Amino acid sequence: MGARHAVISGASIAGLSAAFWLRRTGWEVTVLERAGEFRDGGQNVDVRGVAREVLDRMGLTGAVKAQNTTETGTVFVDERGRVLAELPSGGPDGATAEFEVLRGDFARTILEHLPAGVEISYGETVAEVSDEVVTTSSGRVLNADLLVVAEGVRSATRDRLFGDLVDRRDLGIAMVFGTIPRTASDDSRWRWLTTTGGRQVHLRPDNHGTTRAMLAVTSADVTRLDRADALAEMRDRFADAGWEARRVLDGLDTSADVYVDQLTQIRMPVWHRGRVCLAGDAAWCVTPMGGGGASLALVSGYVLAASLEHGIENGLVAYEEWMRPLVDDVQNFPRWLVRVAYPRTRLGLRLRRLADKAMTSRLLSPLTAKFTQVAATDRTLPPLVAAHSQGA
Repeated sequence: MGARHAVISGASIAGLSAAFWLRRTGWEVTVLERAGEFRDGGQNVDVRGVAREVLDRMGLTGAVKAQNTTETGTVFVDERGRVLAELPSGGPDGATAEFEVLRGDFARTILEHLPAGVEISYGETVAEVSDEVVTTSSGRVLNADLLVVAEGVRSATRDRLFGDLVDRRDLGIAMVFGTIPRTASDDSRWRWLTTTGGRQVHLRPDNHGTTRAMLAVTSADVTRLDRADALAEMRDRFADAGWEARRVLDGLDTSADVYVDQLTQIRMPVWHRGRVCLAGDAAWCVTPMGGGGASLALVSGYVLAASLEHGIENGLVAYEEWMRPLVDDVQNFPRWLVRVAYPRTRLGLRLRRLADKAMTSRLLSPLTAKFTQVAATDRTLPPLVAAHSQGA
């Protein structure tokens, strides 16, 4: 009997982790990616909790560390750029993590270290799924013992195959990300302004000589707009925000990698049907409000491959049982957190800043540090037996 064949849709962190570990355990692997080429760029992600052990088992700890964004800490600033408080950043799971890396750099590192034999097909998507056959957008017919859908929060394949089970929870927060030129005023810290009107401005250093910028605002859905209109909407909303807001808006006008998002959690009662399973944001998008999405994506590939050693049906059940507590721990933050994180009034902002100072004080900072601990577990990773023929 020949090797089992897995088709993976999506070539970011979850899909590439699944490809890495399934191939390592002897599967034939085909990865489909709708983009015409590898999708580089993106904002900061990190490796936390048990994901660090998975990274170590991949042999990629040094390679990912080498891609560090150079960020050294996280500070809250006011409308004039003055530092109000500094978040705890000591240890591997501080606000600025030990493994702080850009999404594209992280994914590319996994891509460049995939075991031999993984096929990646760009510009191709899943068109149809029937029994153990996947038909692609180019008309290819692939026999598939397993289909892994790792397409992200707005996965079209998930919606076709699991649409009745998808619970989308709009958090009411619009975000615009982009890369802007670095200036002399930028330093090695993540600088974070929260101001009235439910608005935030973020600037973070990267390892490419530029600065990663983000604008976030409540009560605005800019995903329905094209880029020009979305940026015009944000310019109107942030006209009086102060600090570096105008610089960010000007930089985004000419940025090559602007990304607009409406924060939406994905919650599902199950992550598999038959021989199809979901991984990463397609299954459980936790959003930046919860954090740890990249860590969960990385862990999911390992746990999936290890669980499938018990057979596909039992393995997919075991995969869900192992991953579910990690996901629930991140997704189940209190609803009031959005109101506190994005105050609308001056009174709300004053209270938020008082809370920031209290939570970052010497007395309470150990408690605050626990809020950035995700993908943490006392459980042992399920054992995985690598196929000797695939090498390390």
